[in-house]
Amino acid sequence: MRNYQWIKWRKVLLWVAAIAFLTIVLYTGGPTYWSIALGILGLLFQLLFAVMFIIIQFVALFWFLARGRTYWILPGETGATWNDYRGNPEIVENAERIVTLLKGVKEFKEMGGEAIRGLLLCGPPGTGKSYLAQVIANEAQVPFAYASAPSFQNMFFGVGNLKVMGLYRKARKRAREYGACIIFIDEIDAIGMQRQGGMGGGGMLGMGGTGLLNELLLQMDPPNLDSSKIAKFLRSLGLRRKKAERPAVMTIAATNLPDVLDSALLRPGRFDRQLWVDTPDYNGRIDIFQYYLEKVKHDESLSPERAALDTIGYSPAQIKHIVNESVVIAHQRGAQSASYDDFRVAMETYEWGLKQPLRSMSEDEKRNVAYHEAGHAVAQYLLKPHERVWKVTIIRRGGALGLAATKPTHERYNRSDSEILAAIQVCLAARAVEEEFLGKKLNGVTSDLQQATELAGAYLGMVGMGDELFSWLATGARQEALKTLRPKINELLHEQMKQVKQLVRQYADFVHAIAEELLKRGDLTGEEIEELYVQLYGDKRPALS
Repeated sequence: MRNYQWIKWRKVLLWVAAIAFLTIVLYTGGPTYWSIALGILGLLFQLLFAVMFIIIQFVALFWFLARGRTYWILPGETGATWNDYRGNPEIVENAERIVTLLKGVKEFKEMGGEAIRGLLLCGPPGTGKSYLAQVIANEAQVPFAYASAPSFQNMFFGVGNLKVMGLYRKARKRAREYGACIIFIDEIDAIGMQRQGGMGGGGMLGMGGTGLLNELLLQMDPPNLDSSKIAKFLRSLGLRRKKAERPAVMTIAATNLPDVLDSALLRPGRFDRQLWVDTPDYNGRIDIFQYYLEKVKHDESLSPERAALDTIGYSPAQIKHIVNESVVIAHQRGAQSASYDDFRVAMETYEWGLKQPLRSMSEDEKRNVAYHEAGHAVAQYLLKPHERVWKVTIIRRGGALGLAATKPTHERYNRSDSEILAAIQVCLAARAVEEEFLGKKLNGVTSDLQQATELAGAYLGMVGMGDELFSWLATGARQEALKTLRPKINELLHEQMKQVKQLVRQYADFVHAIAEELLKRGDLTGEEIEELYVQLYGDKRPALS
């Protein structure tokens, strides 16, 4: 240390000696030396001016390009609290622990621990990953930076690095003021994808390449450095000996594709924790519907329990959208409050698209579509005990001339072999009805046959429900496996076709009744289909063994 300080002071003494020597020479040389010195200084000033002009142009250009789309949110600005984050109590519980650590960073360090530096939120779109980060920042009362990973990318190599450096520099400054700071990076997979051999730095016109990822890795886990110039000056004089303190900057990132992220990002010290934020279950959806329905006018028919049963697999963002669309539809029809019918219309429009009737369609073609969808509806009603027919229509929606849709009666997480075979029969039911009652084959079964083939292929070649335990997932050669299994798949499809033909012949009256009602009304709800069955057979659908 002493040797280092002597070298540093020796350089200072040499500069002082050189300046003193020049001063003495100029003083003793008189006016002649002064005029020569002034000429040299004038030339140097002109060169310096030209160089500075060029540098300022480049600095201004890079400053303009390096401005990232980052939004800084101060404590309390969003007002988002734990009460606003619904549907995932386990996620909230984990997030509360992180808030506790952020609030007590000083006490935690005194215990010998290190503050959490990173939290990776994984999960499908709309599950509230970015909103959770806002809640964490607001509850911890620390500044919050919201940035999108693609915004760091730039056509000029190095500009993205400047954006990342600037973001973290500002975050450390805020952390010294408030005690901690949070940076949220959305869609981090855009810049954090796994590096491969041969990938370059991006070049002059690259989009960042591995250089941007390397910069992010460095900024997330930097060495301990003195942040102020005074501290650096005192350390250079040997008056500051203690270890430099690292400001508590926490990086929270969100992604839908955690599997593609580089392993260096996922190691402890960068993203210390990973939370999977999934779509809410039944109880979670009830909680979310209660939260949003309290904010809008609705009648008793639209209850959280009923809505939650219809929205299995929906994310919180989708639920919020459907509730808002229900109010929009109610307002458009002049009602003062939203009803369950408005909710159904909103869901149907969101899932299938707007109603677009084909007024020029002939009666024969309408009859073809009606029997096609009636075949699906009968098979769904009789073969799927864990699902309920939700809607059957022959009115065009999107690219479909008609459709028959079901909703689960309750949440289920696995399927048996008999259920997969039943799903195949549902796909083939439309063709069975066409052959049995219309006496012809129509081209509307294209997607039905495709789905039936994929189900049969999975039944035989993926989940081991046939006479082989081979799975194409082990080889990844799905197309080749389907070609190899083609004879067995075709045999299975013909067998299921025979069974579903027997079913529609047995319940021919039911098929005709649904088709006739569709031709009259255009669409039928599941309740109306059940009424038709009860009128024909005197009881609800039989239970399958």
